[in-house]
Amino acid sequence: MPSSEHHFRHCYVPRGSVQRLLETWDCELLECNGEPDHLHLLISANPKIQPSKMVNSLKTATSRLVRKEFSEHLGKFYWKPVFYSRSYCLVSCGGAPLEIVKQYLEQ
Repeated sequence: MPSSEHHFRHCYVPRGSVQRLLETWDCELLECNGEPDHLHLLISANPKIQPSKMVNSLKTATSRLVRKEFSEHLGKFYWKPVFYSRSYCLVSCGGAPLEIVKQYLEQ
């Protein structure tokens, strides 16, 4: 089983928290990776969930967790109560083989 958190360069993913939140919506985190300025999450989503609401909830929850854990360090850079930008990119990969998508996320 993957560790409960991942560090990718300067990117922190509270994986366990993301998994628990997704489970409340009957969704599953299949893979995660990131860059210093963004995340890649491969999610098996419940088709009844509105993607925009799921993304915004994930951003809100992870923002709180990251700001709480790294408050001393982040206080030097983030003085407003905004951590993420309002933008996001959501891509459906229903036709692609899952292993190919996972390989992309791992790179």
